[in-house]
Amino acid sequence: MSHVSQIASGVLAAFGIASVLWLCWWSFKRSADRPGLITKWIFTSLILLFVWKKVVPGFREAQPGTLGGRGAIIGLFYMWVVGVILYAIWRHSITDIVANPFASLYDGGNIEVEPKPYYSVALSKRKLNKPLEAIVEVRQQLDKFPNDYEGILLLASIQAEDLKDLFSAETTLNHFCDWEEAPPRQVAAALTQLADWHLKIGHDVDSARVTLERIIERFPDTELSNAAAERIAHLGGAEKILLSAQDRRPVILPAGVQSAGLRESMRDLIPEERDPEKLTEELVKHLQEHPLDAEARERLAILYARHHHRLDLATHELVQLAEQPGQPPKRVAHWLNLLTDLQIHAGADFETVRPTLEKIVELYPDLPVADIARRRLSIVKLEIKGQQKEPAAKVLGEYEQNIGLKGKRIYSPREL
Repeated sequence: MSHVSQIASGVLAAFGIASVLWLCWWSFKRSADRPGLITKWIFTSLILLFVWKKVVPGFREAQPGTLGGRGAIIGLFYMWVVGVILYAIWRHSITDIVANPFASLYDGGNIEVEPKPYYSVALSKRKLNKPLEAIVEVRQQLDKFPNDYEGILLLASIQAEDLKDLFSAETTLNHFCDWEEAPPRQVAAALTQLADWHLKIGHDVDSARVTLERIIERFPDTELSNAAAERIAHLGGAEKILLSAQDRRPVILPAGVQSAGLRESMRDLIPEERDPEKLTEELVKHLQEHPLDAEARERLAILYARHHHRLDLATHELVQLAEQPGQPPKRVAHWLNLLTDLQIHAGADFETVRPTLEKIVELYPDLPVADIARRRLSIVKLEIKGQQKEPAAKVLGEYEQNIGLKGKRIYSPREL
């Protein structure tokens, strides 16, 4: 055998050994019965050792025309016995190797299922108006998954809504919110839900405000804190509703309109619009108390531009909203597009409008809002042109009517 052949044989042998070792390791990791697999390997190793020591020499000694052929026949018998034994040991494993690829199409194969809690029993108990039994089922799942947000919120919901035990519900949610690894959005959602329960169940606006302020303190200058600040800004309306619910007074309705279908005009029935001057004053006062109320600031900007004709003040308000930390790209793009609308409505030229839309592209070049801004930039000149007032129609002179219907006319020599 040449030197090259020896090297090739060595490489193939090493590759074969490595493949066998990798196959053993792979099957060991995926096996559900690892002790049984090790036992099979031990028996197989002993059988192969017997074949190497007893059977192979018989084949080597066998020569045509000699008595050594008897050893080959005995070796064939041994090989048949060894094959039967190996089949008995490995038949299930071989069947799994062949059948698993097809069975995996239907049952998912040997992919491990991620463990997760199941609250179907607890939900059924809750629907049957058995809140205490539902709490027991939820706590059994939380013992296995102690920080599962779905289970904690379900437990707090049963305590607050079914048992009217707001204190226990608050304790449950606070325990989750104090967890250092709790996701911020889940913490904010839990505290927002707790604030809603303070309003609906406890009729306590102050506790709801304190709960929402915890979101601002924990996640400052974020989208979560901005949303909480807007909720706080509108708690005044909720307080009025709660007070009116406690102190119900009869509401006197005006008499309806008689013979509405016979009236010549309905103009006197149209409700009067609120005084823009007074509304502007109320919004300014409201923003002094709640400067993060984006809805009120947006309404104030529209009033500045369309009623007071102060585009500079409207621009200041909308730019302040767009530059506020923690605002999502979609809202920032909305405010800048609104500023574009107000600029066009006020008669601004293209050089004034273009930087507003380009700001969206500059801030979010890879987001869909930038694509929308680019498309609008391509047609914004048409928007500006469409907003411009058309010139007044020319008044034509008076001409003789019914020329073709007139009878014979006698022309004077001067007209001819």
